[in-house]
Amino acid sequence: MKIVDLSVAIENDVPADPPGLGPKIVYTDHMEGLKEVSRFFPDLDVNELPGAEGWAVEQLTLTAHAGTHLDAPWHFASTMNNGERAWTIEEVPLDWCIRPGVKLDLRSLPDGYVATAADIQDALAKAGHVLQPYDIVLINTAAGAAFGKPEFLGKGCGIGREATHWLMAQGVHIAGTDAWSWDAPFSFTARRFAETKRADIIWEGHKAGREGIFMHMEKLTRLDELPASGFTVSCLPVKIKGGSAGWCRAVAIFE
Repeated sequence: MKIVDLSVAIENDVPADPPGLGPKIVYTDHMEGLKEVSRFFPDLDVNELPGAEGWAVEQLTLTAHAGTHLDAPWHFASTMNNGERAWTIEEVPLDWCIRPGVKLDLRSLPDGYVATAADIQDALAKAGHVLQPYDIVLINTAAGAAFGKPEFLGKGCGIGREATHWLMAQGVHIAGTDAWSWDAPFSFTARRFAETKRADIIWEGHKAGREGIFMHMEKLTRLDELPASGFTVSCLPVKIKGGSAGWCRAVAIFE
């Protein structure tokens, strides 16, 4: 078995989120950890511990959308499937999260472009893959090569409402992108909105999930290393009660 890690690390000071939304990690090393050990065992001579070391601990402050994560329907709206209460992340069926994967190469599409159903169909034809219900579709955009760089938030194409609806019509419930968002970067959408005043273009790929049952991963990595198909994706999310998303260690598995 070969496993390719498709997840980015959660770390400080990486421009992978808008200002103010990035994770904050406070690291406690083994010497600092001695203070905690002593708090639990007041009469302890810490020099008698192996290496005179305590434990290392990290304290994290972050949103459920930091790092590689799976968005639940609750993130998009309060309802899904045309009126049902939207699932939160702990309600996502886990068997949907370990399924055959297909990678679609959309790296040639320009930054800010909104991919259509025809774009998805063309990429599938090039991949030589016929979608099956519950396949997990991974979208390789130009954003993947920019992760960790200041320009990341504005890179890559987005997946539009029409394309998302088409995927749902094929029985796809989980997809993923290496960009910051399933939709086009906000900077491009903001300019289009300023010109058109059309509210329906804001977050249109996300909002399409209201008419079905759809979830997607964001901030995947190493998609360029994957073949078009022939692998299994595992993207089990962390169980956050009532959560709009859950961090996941997304991987591609090859037999």
